[in-house]
Amino acid sequence: MILATVGTQLPFPRLLEALDRLAVSHSLQIVAQTCGNLAGARAIEQHEFLAPADFEKLASEARVIVGHAGIGTIFAASRARKPLVLYPRRVALGEHRNDHQMATAASVADREGIHVAWDDAGLEQWLLSDRLVPLAPGASPTRPALVAAIAAFVAGE
Repeated sequence: MILATVGTQLPFPRLLEALDRLAVSHSLQIVAQTCGNLAGARAIEQHEFLAPADFEKLASEARVIVGHAGIGTIFAASRARKPLVLYPRRVALGEHRNDHQMATAASVADREGIHVAWDDAGLEQWLLSDRLVPLAPGASPTRPALVAAIAAFVAGE
């Protein structure tokens, strides 16, 4: 099963339509948190919102998580130790206020366990791939510098 999420703030029809097409053409089981319903969906199981416990249960059962390039999506995949396919929203398509999701996706694209689909072909490639690796929780490479800066601030240095 593939768990898809568009977050809880904005619908994301382009992602859901692409997933629905892939579910039909490749007989994929997809459960999606949709932040609204996708009219005309033929194959994805839609949930407008999922309670956190329900989302975490589905995440633990999924073989892969796919979603917009939101930080909550990244954290959820990391906690569940599942491969993550990001499909960022684009401001040019009216999907968000700015291109911060494109920037987020670009900045995490080289992290093991995060696979970025920049378009529908990439989404299909990743969801059918047998090369997906899980996203494991791990310390950020910038964490030591942040901790040192906070410690210095607290110490009054």
